[in-house]
Amino acid sequence: MGLSGLALAGAVTGCAVPARPVATGGDVLAGRISIRVEAAGGEPERSLASSFELRGDAQRGSFSLSTPIGTTLAQARWSPQDVVLVTPEGQRPFPDLPALMRDMFGQPLPVAALFDWLRGRPWPGAESLEARPPDEAGFAQLGWQVTLARFDEGFIEARRIEPPVVTVRARLDRP
Repeated sequence: MGLSGLALAGAVTGCAVPARPVATGGDVLAGRISIRVEAAGGEPERSLASSFELRGDAQRGSFSLSTPIGTTLAQARWSPQDVVLVTPEGQRPFPDLPALMRDMFGQPLPVAALFDWLRGRPWPGAESLEARPPDEAGFAQLGWQVTLARFDEGFIEARRIEPPVVTVRARLDRP
């Protein structure tokens, strides 16, 4: 579907994706997210800004994107048995979570690590390097630079430097 497809889906009125509860552990991470993939190799720049809700963990969970008025644009759901993407156009299966994220955003996103990054810490599944002054607070992991300079305000930025450059910015809702 890609970023432009998700944006187009949001423009269609009355096409909400029915939410299906996902049995998950842990808490819910929610807020606003923007994802920008810079132009590279003849591909145009793509971007998406949306509300999001991330539930569960890398083994079992869901990632929902919705409009400001609450219409669900897309919902990714995964478990050891299946990985699916539900959009207003229907439901599609995927072989694994990385393939689903590549289809949704045009580039792979490290979802397993995202659960920890949004909590302001490196993912324990890979080596990381803490940023040192004069750099901003944060760390490098999996080829991404995660900036936590405004984490106390709920802001996180992850940027993949390798072309095409991908920037993910999130602002978490705080209770």
